[in-house]
Amino acid sequence: MSTSFNHTIVYAKDRDRSAAFFTDLFGLPDAVPTGVFLSVRLDNDVTLDFDGPLDEVQSQHYAFHVSEDQFDAVYGRIVERGLEHWADPRRSVRGEVNTHNGGRGVYFEDPSGHFMEILTRP
Repeated sequence: MSTSFNHTIVYAKDRDRSAAFFTDLFGLPDAVPTGVFLSVRLDNDVTLDFDGPLDEVQSQHYAFHVSEDQFDAVYGRIVERGLEHWADPRRSVRGEVNTHNGGRGVYFEDPSGHFMEILTRP
């Protein structure tokens, strides 16, 4: 039997806002209700199941491997919306993109304070 990743719960202060932020930024279909969650299906059949509202959310890190074209689209939306972003996980290089492993990467926060990353080369 093989092992594959199926889903994770993304705790949110406002699940509707966080799910919409994610789908809009990544150009994905709207989240769909699944029990108590709002589920966003990714290309590899993994879902992000947004849960909330919660008063307090422990920040987590979520990294997404994207194509060069998708990086351009997502990063363009980050810049267009004036979202604070960094080239590094320590948030010391503000407003820039890194070029690790011959690719590109950037970090930013979602509405609940989760630390998101997009990268073109793992």
